[in-house]
This record gives sequence, structure tokens and C-alpha cells, in this order.
Amino acid sequence: MRAQGKLIKQGAEARVYHLPTFLTIQEGCIAKERFAKTYRHPDLDRTLTARRVIQEARCLQKCKKSGMDTPTVYLVDIPEATIYMECVVGETVKQRLLSNQSNYYADLDQESMAEKIGTSLAKMHAQDVVHGDLTTSNLMLRDNNGSLVVIDFGLSYVSVLPEDKAVDLYVLERAFSSTHPKTEDLFASILEHYAKGYKKSRTILTKLDEVRLRGRKRSMIG
Repeated sequence: MRAQGKLIKQGAEARVYHLPTFLTIQEGCIAKERFAKTYRHPDLDRTLTARRVIQEARCLQKCKKSGMDTPTVYLVDIPEATIYMECVVGETVKQRLLSNQSNYYADLDQESMAEKIGTSLAKMHAQDVVHGDLTTSNLMLRDNNGSLVVIDFGLSYVSVLPEDKAVDLYVLERAFSSTHPKTEDLFASILEHYAKGYKKSRTILTKLDEVRLRGRKRSMIG
């Protein structure tokens, strides 16, 4: 089966399509198709691509079982390197923040957003899943119930290392600071809810301070 539909995003690793019809699902579905890397030997490329597709699908399922809200996986087509998954109807956290930026988020329930994000990330890291690309574009709020959905696990992997989880949080912190000014308190609240939801958070948050320090040093050096 090859994905056919409207191309909505193309990254360095994959193309993402919206299929308006899929089985009996009213919203259709999202098809994420990893494409071949021509600089690699074809046999090696197929092996590595299949491994990445399987890993992404497993991380999605692992998070779903933990109680996180993630897109439901409908079908994994390994020969075509494609995952067919739920089309989440809603807006990204990035869109929500940008639309409330002009009045410094006065109309935004920041505490509710922080709780949703922090709790979701706590569940994810408790399963030893590292997202690898945490940005406000990869966090969505459902239209029907406001649930926080974590999407795009294309760079995800499993790790028990506090360093890897700390870097995950640091990437999200940088996304907030670079795209959404005046959200320092919001991110601090996210970390508070993360700590409440994850028993092993203390070690990770200590590592986060170390990662921040390294990041500042790199910025100073240029």
C-alpha cells in the first residue's frame, strides 16, 4: 500500500500526507512515509528505514498504553516505510500561544496548559521514551475535549539515561524561549507538574541544569 493524499509536510526524514478517506474513519488519517536515502546502499537503507518505522510505532504504542494521548496507530506498512495514524483535529500549542501573544497570554489558562504538558511528558519519560524533537509544534490540543496530544515521534527512542530525558526538556524549553516570549513562568510550571508526575524527576531536573549551563557556554563562545 502506498500513501496517496494531500502532502501537508515534508521534513528531512519523511513526507506526511492527509488521506481524506481511510476505512470508515470520518476524518481520514495521516500517513507518514519515510523516503529512501540515496547516499546509502539500498539494502542498508531498507534495513535502517524499517528499523526507524518500527521504533516510531512502538514508541507511540508504549506512550498510548501509559495513558498519554498520542495519535492512534492504524497500520504499519514496513515494505512502504509508512505509518497510518489518527488525524488529530485541533490546534498546536504553538498556534494557541501565538494567537494569545499580543496580550501576553492574558486570556490563556496557562496553569491548565502547563499541567497537561508536564503530566504528559512525565508519563512519556516514565516509560523511558525520549521524544527527540519536543517543540510547541509537536504538542496539540484536541478540539473536542482540550486533551494534550504529543505528536511526531519520528526521532523518538528508548533510553533510561537522565541526560537524554534532560535534553528532551531542554529542547522544549528552547522552543518556548525562542518562539514565545514571556513564557518563563509557564515553562517553570510545566516542570513543576513534570516533577509531580514522575518519581525519578529529581535526577533529570538536576541534569537539566547541567545541560542549560553547557548551552549557555556554547552561546558565549559562539
